[in-house]
Amino acid sequence: MPELPEVEVVRRGLAEHVVGRRLADVSLRGTRVARRHTPGPRDLEDRLRGRLVRSAERRGKYLWLVVEDEGGDADALILHLGMSGQLLVEEPDAPPEKHLHATFDLVGPSGEPARQLRFVDQRTFGGLAWSELVAGGRASGIPESIAHIAPDPLEPAYDQAAVVRRAKARHVAVKRALLDQGLVSGIGNIYADEALWRAQVNGLRDTASLTKPTLARVLDHAAEVMREALEQGGTSFDALYVNVNGASGYFDRSLNAYGQQGRPCGRCGTPIRREAFMNRSSHYCPRCQPRPRDRRAGGDPTVRS
Repeated sequence: MPELPEVEVVRRGLAEHVVGRRLADVSLRGTRVARRHTPGPRDLEDRLRGRLVRSAERRGKYLWLVVEDEGGDADALILHLGMSGQLLVEEPDAPPEKHLHATFDLVGPSGEPARQLRFVDQRTFGGLAWSELVAGGRASGIPESIAHIAPDPLEPAYDQAAVVRRAKARHVAVKRALLDQGLVSGIGNIYADEALWRAQVNGLRDTASLTKPTLARVLDHAAEVMREALEQGGTSFDALYVNVNGASGYFDRSLNAYGQQGRPCGRCGTPIRREAFMNRSSHYCPRCQPRPRDRRAGGDPTVRS
């Protein structure tokens, strides 16, 4: 699934091509694209039609448009990319894509016709959802339906010291902690493996067994590798992960751990190993990132001093 850098690349494209335009018309195909909107697709079309796109926002892997009515009241259209969702900006007369699920006809500030925003989703795990915005408090401006999601390492609200304290107080594999979107958002399987490789920490290490400086170092590397990926347009392993112009990222060429099983570690030359982890895969160097010696019942490791 797309992680923070991939979603941020899409957000920037929306900010450039969609923000400041009005949704002159909205057309949703079928019911699945709006399955998270209980009143159904026609209700969602009616809510969106005529609204001004005020901004494109992101927290972690979550993306939304702030849409404003004529009275100035703002709500959020959450754009779930799922496993294969694409947001493409096209000419209105461009041939429809095979897996096109929604179109948004845009008009400019003076009412002039603009290009069309399209939501394409081959595997149909993505979709659209309406949400009110939280007013006041630490979650102000965040859609209510995702207000429980923690700040990500690239946003001003992120408090790394607080994340380290919370992680240190748990007995959980450090990779599991990195993937917990309620603790720190935006980090997925790819960038968790890369951050742990850079920090030379095995993902099975118990967070309580790690020092606070070590946990901070892992988080620093997570932010670092995501910034680097963002500069290169994200990580693309197939043609489904694209920006609004249909271009794929290429940070996969710079990965040191994820997807590199059997290849020599860039530090020591030991073949990278791949193992199952939480219905996913973990990639690590068995020499640079030695596994913990002991495990607690339930599968989470702990290292005893």
